[in-house]
Amino acid sequence: MSMSLVTLLYLLASVCFIQALKGLSNPRTARFGNAFGMAGMLIAILTTIALIVRQATALGSGLAVGLGLLMGALVIGGAIGAFVAARVAMTRMPELVAAMHSLIGLAAVCIAYAVVSEPSAFGLAPAGREMPYGNRIELFIGTFVGAITFSGSVIAFGKLSGKYRFRLFQGAPVVYSGQHLINLLLAIAMIGFGAMFFFTQAWLPFIVMTIIAFALGVLIIIPIGGADMPVVVSMLNSYSGWAAAGIGFSLNNPMLIIAGSLVGSSGAILSYIMCRAMNRSFFSVILGGFGAQAGESAASGASEQRPVKAGSADDASFMLGNAESVVIVPGYGLAVARAQHALKELTDKLAGKGVDVKYAIHPVAGRMPGHMNVLLAEAEVPYDSVFEMEDINGEFGQVDVVLVLGANDVVNPAAKTDPKSPIAGMPIIDAYKARTVIVNKRSMAAGYAGLDNDLFYMDKTMMVFGDAKKVIEDMVKASS
Repeated sequence: MSMSLVTLLYLLASVCFIQALKGLSNPRTARFGNAFGMAGMLIAILTTIALIVRQATALGSGLAVGLGLLMGALVIGGAIGAFVAARVAMTRMPELVAAMHSLIGLAAVCIAYAVVSEPSAFGLAPAGREMPYGNRIELFIGTFVGAITFSGSVIAFGKLSGKYRFRLFQGAPVVYSGQHLINLLLAIAMIGFGAMFFFTQAWLPFIVMTIIAFALGVLIIIPIGGADMPVVVSMLNSYSGWAAAGIGFSLNNPMLIIAGSLVGSSGAILSYIMCRAMNRSFFSVILGGFGAQAGESAASGASEQRPVKAGSADDASFMLGNAESVVIVPGYGLAVARAQHALKELTDKLAGKGVDVKYAIHPVAGRMPGHMNVLLAEAEVPYDSVFEMEDINGEFGQVDVVLVLGANDVVNPAAKTDPKSPIAGMPIIDAYKARTVIVNKRSMAAGYAGLDNDLFYMDKTMMVFGDAKKVIEDMVKASS
C-alpha cells in the first residue's frame, strides 16, 4: 500500500468522523452519525493494519509475530467491548463512557512509555540516539493528559456507579483544607519534572511526572459533587481526545491527530455548553466549587420535614386524562426504573383522548449529555414531541399538567427564587409555572445535588410515590 493511498484513506476516515459529529448533533440523524463513526473507525483500523504490514515487510522481520499479537489484541478487545456493551443497562451507560475514557487515557500513557523506551522503533531517532526536543514535548503532554484522564475517569466511574463504599467513590464531594493550593503545587511539580525530561530524556523525571499526573486526576475529580457528573463526563471525553492527539503527533499518525482533535474540541465545546446550562463557570466545576457547596447544604436539606400532598396513580391518571395539554419532564429516576416503554404507552393513550403531549428535556438531565434523549428514542418517542428546555420553557404558563418523572434538581424553583442556593442562577425547566404538577419519586430523598426541592411542597403539586415503571403502568391501567 502506497503512502498516498494511506493518506487518502485516512482522509476518508476523517470525513466520516466529521459527518458522525454532525449526525450526532440531532436525534433524527443520530443513527446515521453512529454509522459514519463506525465506518470511519473501520477504515482507520484496516488502513493502520495494512500500513503496519507494509512497514514490517520492508524491514523483513517480526511480521508474523507482530501481526499475530495485533490481531489477537483486536479480537480480545473487540469481544470484551461487545460483551460489555451488549449487557450494560441504559442507566449504566454513563459509567461505561467513563470507563472507556479511562482506557483511552491509559493507552496514551502506555504508548508514550513505549516510545520513550524505543524511539528508534517508531522512527523518531536512530538507534542509540536521543529524540528531537519537539517529540519530547509531545510525549510529555500526551502522557500527563492521558494519566489525568485515566485516574480522573476511574473516580468518575466510581461516583457514577454508586456501588462502592470507598469515600473517593461517593457522590458527595470530598473537600479538605488547602486542596486548591495542593493541586497547584502538584501541577507546578509535574511541569517541572516534565521540563527535566525535556532537557535530559531521563527516565526518572518522566516516571515521577506520570505519577504526579495520576494523582492530579484523582484530586481534580474527588471535590466535584454528583450534580456536576454530566459535565465531568464531557470534560474527560475532551481530555481523552487531546491525549490521543498528543500521542498522534509523537507517532506521526495523522489519523490519531485528526480524530483526537475532533473528540477533544467537541468535548470541550459540549462541556462549555453544559456549564452555561448550569450557569456555572467551567473552572469552578473543575475546581469543585459547585460540588462542595451542594454537599454542604445536603445535610440541612435532608433534615427538613415539610408536609406534601400525596396521591395515587389513579388520581394522576384522572388528572392527565382530563387535561388539554401535558408536558412530561423525564429524569434519572425514569432511566433507573426502565420505564420509558410504559411511558410511551401512557402517552399514546393520552394522545388518543386528544391530549397534547410534549416532553421537556433539560441539558443536564440524567448522568451524561443526551441521556434522556437516548432513553426516549429507545422507546420510539417521536422526535417532534421532544423539546429542549429553551424551546419549551415559555409554554409552561399555559400547560394544564406537568408530569415530572424522576427529575429533581432540574425543576427546582430555588434556582430562581433563592439567591443563596448552591444552584442559584442555574436555568431550570419551569414546571412550577404549570396549573398542576404531578411528581413521581420513590421517596422524598434529596436529588443528586443534595438539595431540597420547593416544587414538591407547592399547593399545585401532587406527589405519587413509587417505582416509576410500576406507577406508570398503573396509570395506563386506570386510563383504559
